Amino acid sequence: MINIRKLEKSDKFGYFFWIKYNGKFFDAFDKIKNKKTIKEEFEISLKKLGISWAKGIQQGGRTDSGVSANKNLLYISTYFNGDLEKLKNDFNYLNKHLKIIKIEKTIPNLVIPDIIQMREYIYTYPKEKIDISEYEIIEKCKSLSGEYDLSEFTDFKGKKLKNPIRKVNIIYENNSLVFKGNSFLPKQIRIMSSYIFTNTKKIFPAKYLTLNNIILKKEYQNLIIKEIKELSINDVTKIEKLNDIYILYTNDKSALIGKRGKNIKKLRKKLGNVIIKGN
Repeated sequence: MINIRKLEKSDKFGYFFWIKYNGKFFDAFDKIKNKKTIKEEFEISLKKLGISWAKGIQQGGRTDSGVSANKNLLYISTYFNGDLEKLKNDFNYLNKHLKIIKIEKTIPNLVIPDIIQMREYIYTYPKEKIDISEYEIIEKCKSLSGEYDLSEFTDFKGKKLKNPIRKVNIIYENNSLVFKGNSFLPKQIRIMSSYIFTNTKKIFPAKYLTLNNIILKKEYQNLIIKEIKELSINDVTKIEKLNDIYILYTNDKSALIGKRGKNIKKLRKKLGNVIIKGN
């Protein structure tokens, strides 16, 4: 999965931006002219902070207008290699309704839809509007969970899709419906929530829906580059680790490598896989 040679030659890194936002303050998720959107606010703020990237911004979940997120994912590949905590704090200072929870450094050029294991949504309908018992809600959740044709629970756009088969797991806890699945049809969760609570197939309001989490496939959860501060090496200004690969930063690559590679051979004998990068 990790091509050490490519990682060594490239000065580019990938970054997972874990974000949260209140949907009522945004018109849409993707960029739309003259509209306030999640992606545009994210892009404007990063560019103000001097961050640039060549390709577009990828997302873990594309939320509808009015839908909030407790934890969504945005990803870019960039030549930035600075202080992530400072970047997070500076970004959050600029934004009131869109916040970065955490930034994780990873490898560049990932395809985000391919690395997602599951998305988790919560639909919290006002309790005073619910006329059925908790037992009935739980039984409906059980009957609707599974992998099958969900085209009856989508809008006209969803009905045009060639493959309406989806796998979904629904439970009821803390007065909310919790939906877990890898992929959802347009408006699926809001229509299913309507059916569970009121036995109708209306598109329930977006304001009660929250993207609660994006769960990456296990092998990608471990693709995080972390700084190692407890290790010190001569001529090395910073040490990072990606799984079993050490990334060493230096102001003098030739000195660190040594004559005929003498020093780097010693380091590889001691540490295993080693990549050297200039500052």
